[in-house]
Amino acid sequence: MTPTTPKAEFPNAPPFTTALRPLPRFIFASRWLQVPLYLGLIIAQAVYVILFLKELWHLVLHSFAATEQQIMLIVLGLIDVVMISNLLIMVIIGGYETFVSRMQLQTHPDQPEWLSHVNASVLKVKLAMAIIGISSIHLLRTFIEAGALGTPTATFTEAGVMWQVIIHALFVLSALGIAAVDRLTASVHA
Repeated sequence: MTPTTPKAEFPNAPPFTTALRPLPRFIFASRWLQVPLYLGLIIAQAVYVILFLKELWHLVLHSFAATEQQIMLIVLGLIDVVMISNLLIMVIIGGYETFVSRMQLQTHPDQPEWLSHVNASVLKVKLAMAIIGISSIHLLRTFIEAGALGTPTATFTEAGVMWQVIIHALFVLSALGIAAVDRLTASVHA
């Protein structure tokens, strides 16, 4: 006799067996190969914490000697690190929850709000928006430094600024495309 799902718990669910054949069981278990990747991203997160603390220390040490523009650039760098860190958290938690195993965080008081409705589609849109935010910070830093274009102290060239704007615009168009496809597929499934 094969175990089935109790009808009281899932009245419309078809009965299923708990034992998988060897090949499907092996393929399904292969999802655990992603765990070292997520652990590596956690290590990368720790490196970003060190980078943030280093930049914050630099800001504090040089706050009296730095100009407003220099302070703004350092603060934008700190914001950039935080946004990349947020992106890492979304990928680590959302990816693990979506592709490896449920974390069972429903009763945890600190469960992120977005995790309750995360799936591969939602994760793609959130990642695209985070990448646009990171790109925006880089572009803002470039625009702040644009006053030095053409001087020997310039960090960027005019062509470099143009390419940053083009790449940012492509990120925005890509995110709009992902969101549009997501919306179309959601309406088709509905």
